[in-house]
Amino acid sequence: MYGDRNDMRQFFVDVFNKQRAQAVLSPLESIVAEIIAAHPEYHSLLEKGNIDDNYTVERGDTNPFLHMAMHIAIREQVQTDRPTGIRNAWQELISRHGDPHAAEHAMLEVLGDTLATAQRNNTVPDEQAYLEAVRRL
Repeated sequence: MYGDRNDMRQFFVDVFNKQRAQAVLSPLESIVAEIIAAHPEYHSLLEKGNIDDNYTVERGDTNPFLHMAMHIAIREQVQTDRPTGIRNAWQELISRHGDPHAAEHAMLEVLGDTLATAQRNNTVPDEQAYLEAVRRL
């Protein structure tokens, strides 16, 4: 679907612009639009269409595109219940945090750690370790 990092980032900008123009959105665009709406702190960045920045931890940056993409990943996990049990863990987090977006935010750090560990070890992400870490939140 995406040729490179900037294609993916441009998709977020395009969805933001379509949403503002009240254009018809595809199902995927609707999910992205919901995530964008929940992150007003990124709206000015999307409005400017700045997709070229290299966000670095060393600069203290949060990569807004990665952050929103991880929300998409979590929603897909919950929808498909993969790993098995993640939907129930997410629902438990909702009951503790009060809303789905807050539950996703609680899961984001665990997902990021799981992906970083897999990348560091050159392995696939450990779904069961991820699930157990989410359950411990």
